[in-house]
Amino acid sequence: MTLNRRHFLLFLGATVGAAACSVFQEKQPQTPGGSVVKLAFQPIKGPMPLPTSGVPVAQQVAEFGNYEVVDDLVLPEGFTYSVIASWGDRVGDSRFGYNNDYLSFIPTGKDEGLLAINFEYISAIPWLQTYEQVIGKSLPLKEVQAAVEKAVKATKGDQPAGLNAFALKDNDPIKAKVAQICKEALIDQGVGIIAIRRGANGQWERTNSKSDRRITGISGLEDGRYLKTTGPAVAIFRKTSGQGYIDKLGDKIIGTIQNCAGGTTPWGTVLSAEENFQGQVPELVYADGTSFDPKECPFRITDEELSGLGNVFGLAGNKYGWIVEYDPANPTDTGTKHTWLGRYRHEAVGVRVVEGKPLAFYSGCDRQGGHLYKFVSKGTVTNPKDKANSRLLHDGMLYVAQFRPGGTGRWIPLKTSTPIDPTPPSFLSGVMLLLPQRPEGGVFKANEDEQVEAFKKKFKTLGDLYTGNEQEKQGAILIDAHYAANAVGATCTARPEDTDIGPDGSLFIAFTSGSVGKEVGSPDIRIFKGPNGNTAYEFGWIMHLTEDGDDPAAVSFRWEMMATGGEPASGGLGFANPDNLAFDPSGNLWMVTDMSSSKMNQAVPEKRIEKTGKTVSQSSLRGIFGNNSIWYIPLSGEGAGQAFLFGMGPIDCEITGPCFTPDATTLFLAVQHPGEVNGIRKDMAAETRQFAMRTTEGQEFLQTRKVPIGSNWPGKQPNDPPKPSVVVVYRQGNGAIA
Repeated sequence: MTLNRRHFLLFLGATVGAAACSVFQEKQPQTPGGSVVKLAFQPIKGPMPLPTSGVPVAQQVAEFGNYEVVDDLVLPEGFTYSVIASWGDRVGDSRFGYNNDYLSFIPTGKDEGLLAINFEYISAIPWLQTYEQVIGKSLPLKEVQAAVEKAVKATKGDQPAGLNAFALKDNDPIKAKVAQICKEALIDQGVGIIAIRRGANGQWERTNSKSDRRITGISGLEDGRYLKTTGPAVAIFRKTSGQGYIDKLGDKIIGTIQNCAGGTTPWGTVLSAEENFQGQVPELVYADGTSFDPKECPFRITDEELSGLGNVFGLAGNKYGWIVEYDPANPTDTGTKHTWLGRYRHEAVGVRVVEGKPLAFYSGCDRQGGHLYKFVSKGTVTNPKDKANSRLLHDGMLYVAQFRPGGTGRWIPLKTSTPIDPTPPSFLSGVMLLLPQRPEGGVFKANEDEQVEAFKKKFKTLGDLYTGNEQEKQGAILIDAHYAANAVGATCTARPEDTDIGPDGSLFIAFTSGSVGKEVGSPDIRIFKGPNGNTAYEFGWIMHLTEDGDDPAAVSFRWEMMATGGEPASGGLGFANPDNLAFDPSGNLWMVTDMSSSKMNQAVPEKRIEKTGKTVSQSSLRGIFGNNSIWYIPLSGEGAGQAFLFGMGPIDCEITGPCFTPDATTLFLAVQHPGEVNGIRKDMAAETRQFAMRTTEGQEFLQTRKVPIGSNWPGKQPNDPPKPSVVVVYRQGNGAIA
């Protein structure tokens, strides 16, 4: 269901106050109906005409006929930013990692606190290009690349192409060199904590205190700082024999990797979500929950790729893809993976804590056809700020969402007695569903409804798909959560990225893209439709979900789409691919986008027709939106439900981790992978491209756009290396952001 503006206001209710007024520029922001909206900032000009930009339709062709992309963080007039930390900076006995993502500010006193940071992954092109320059060390890249190329050529059959370094003898010099590269790349993943304070001038700065530390992708490998585990999957980790690979570490885990978004608890711990782990360790498991062999995810390195980082160390794939909880204020806390929260491609965690009620943690699996999950604790909360609440994550139940057309839904428990009832592939835009394959392990493609019917006849409950005693079966289900969820009829969704709790306790979900993944999955066509009813809709949605009875433990819910991406002329709000969400202290919603680096500023030919005569795909059409961006969506007042453009990021980057201080005067942002496509911008290189744009009413015009090639951010000097960095956004005069 999609909300119109009147329904949007009724549905949300008057739960938040209107934004403060400010001095406005000549072009005042407006609603689509032409009413002037008083905001605390003047929206910036992006590459696309917007109904909220204040530019009359008659002037849009002239106003947007030329546009220059800037390799910088662009903010409204009266706002500025400073860099607080960048890749390679010292953090305790380690360094600031790569591709900073989720941010959490934990106050420790007046004008001081701890900033917790996720480090998600390695962008191979700029990382390999600038590693020696930034870090000051060299890596044996040429020798290892040659060994990998040789191994790829020798690959036979359906074996994944790459170098199985784990199988090499320990005294093999190539194994040592692969390990050297992988260690450095895994150090640049994980989480970090830095202490910061606000000076008399209102600016935040690092204090470089003893609190600064890292939990990396190799924590425990050599330093004994293993991560801990809780929940049913511990029984699988402790196995000494099984169908698949066992790392012999028991319930200890080496490192945390692919740390995307997260969440923060009222008792001061931070939750870090392990997302695309499948590129570094094997994802698939056997019926007993044990992993596929490390050879199934071999090491690969080219000028544009760095994957299979866990292979050389023999990391067990079933130990990655979890939610990690850690206490930034406790220097001895190395992190805990709570297995009741499930193993899948976690993007974020929405934390709902109500006194006298069970905990409810929400998280999405960021893959095409991924699901929305909810963990409900067995015990209840007595004091929301009590650190003992972490023990509530040791026992409970993981549920997965099933959305029904018309705006209702239910939560399905992932337990052994749950009936097998997969969604027929004909209801999916890609007409394919991955289901657990038995007895071989792994998964198979169901492309026909008849295959689903046969599967249901062969297996009656989830317990039939997994082996072991009751605890071991439950552990295996949680390890195989995505495919178990497919088996019981969970709704295949549109890349659920962020899950954030609103001021009234309801849930907001960013569904980034309804695209089809031929080998991965696709959304349910009954739920995920574009403005014109079109399926496989690329540009995404923001959903609002309310639990029945406002009960965190409810087994049913209501849902509505509150915002839709896409061009205004086609029914969208002007953004593409919504990702991280955040609420400011006044309860207004902020959102950042996640367009693929390769699609940003990609030229769109006249009349949107390719040279082949085919219409430009929605995926390629994302070039019209420019760089990734920051949006403000008020939830009350005249502009409620409309999207106002607050900022745009540097070239090829994704802006992530929006986080406000309690007084609303500071917005922390993480800028990851600037220069991801071309690396260093050399000698201020740029090129001119043409874009078939449309006004807000659909008139096509041709825009000439100047686009930098590569990035020099944040240094911004010619030939500077691009570096992921965390920035602090201020209003000049240190007033409230909005």
